[in-house]
Amino acid sequence: MDLYGHVNHARTVTLLEEARIQLLFAEAARHGAEDMARGLVVARLVVDYHAPLLADGREIRVEMAVREMRAASFVLDYNVHCGPSESDSLAATAETMLVTYDTTATRPRRLSEAERDFLAAWRAESV
Repeated sequence: MDLYGHVNHARTVTLLEEARIQLLFAEAARHGAEDMARGLVVARLVVDYHAPLLADGREIRVEMAVREMRAASFVLDYNVHCGPSESDSLAATAETMLVTYDTTATRPRRLSEAERDFLAAWRAESV
């Protein structure tokens, strides 16, 4: 946290990463898209803050949706809420552009059909 008791930027980015890992590795594997864990690279990250996220031990809620899919990349949108309920205020919005990556060949790879199907289920106009 920072001097004001707010969750700082680095920790907010870590919260996004933890939510993303849960979705793209654990949940994807449960739905037959385990290739997602073979390699993903964050190519772009944008975070916009709307209200302080207090470091008070309270649960937060992170909503995610896929906005765009291309041959070897996709954009994931996030809404970070100050608490777990629908009525909790929006603290931040964010987006990451993720590139599927072949760690052996050390270059981007195309999304597999299973990955595309999994991501399509999370597609939304907006989070």
